[in-house]
Amino acid sequence: MTEHSPATPEVREPLPATPRTPLIAGNWKMNLDHLQAIALVQKLAWGLSDVRHDFSAAEVAVFPPFTDLRSVQTLLAADKLSLTLGAQDVSPHESGAYTGDVSAAMLAKLDVSYALVGHSERRHGHAESDEIVGLKARAAHTAGMVPMICVGETAEDLEQHGAAAIPLAQLTAALAQLPADAEFVVAYEPVWAIGSGQAATPEQAEEVALALREHLRDLRGDEIAARTRILYGGSVASQNIAGFMRQPNVDGALVGGASLKVDEFTRIIQFQKHVTAG
Repeated sequence: MTEHSPATPEVREPLPATPRTPLIAGNWKMNLDHLQAIALVQKLAWGLSDVRHDFSAAEVAVFPPFTDLRSVQTLLAADKLSLTLGAQDVSPHESGAYTGDVSAAMLAKLDVSYALVGHSERRHGHAESDEIVGLKARAAHTAGMVPMICVGETAEDLEQHGAAAIPLAQLTAALAQLPADAEFVVAYEPVWAIGSGQAATPEQAEEVALALREHLRDLRGDEIAARTRILYGGSVASQNIAGFMRQPNVDGALVGGASLKVDEFTRIIQFQKHVTAG
């Protein structure tokens, strides 16, 4: 039998040095009415003002329920607050007989900058396919918003396919619906970590984030791969955020329950102080 030398792994040129502004996003899920939303945003703005947060060094976005968006938008505009507004979902349809759906055009009129698409709670709880996620991403882009494409594997997926296989396939499907020049954010959320209190390790998050970025090189080229922000989500807390943000390919966090606690969310947003001190 002829012996074969082990294959030499492909050596790729480094990506262009492109600064990526960190993004800390708070997904409120189905919590808070519009009055509670106003109170939370006011407290958050005051807290960030007290610690002199630099929004150019770390962007902060909040994703309230649909019923809160107008109230939060009015507050942000009236008080000239630097928080960015996001929506938790968007319809793939422009308009029409789609009871309960909210179109991208409606959200854009509310100064919504980001729209979550493909969150695991939509994929699994509402049976949203990869194709639907891609169509939602395209609808958000067409209306001038940035889709935040959520990808992630279940515990079963992790055991059967490894950490990166499912997220890469989900990203491929979503990007198939987006124009080549579209801006987007990727949020890697291992389903087994969401709400469990057991976050992935920083090394696990970096492994998948790096795989996603290398996959973006193949799908969209070096420039887009270098500039696209990849977030980690799943039981993010002030105690672990610094570890994630030290990773070269993790550019922020999609925060769930902790974003409803102003003091805790403020500490997460101030991750740079922890990273420097660490």
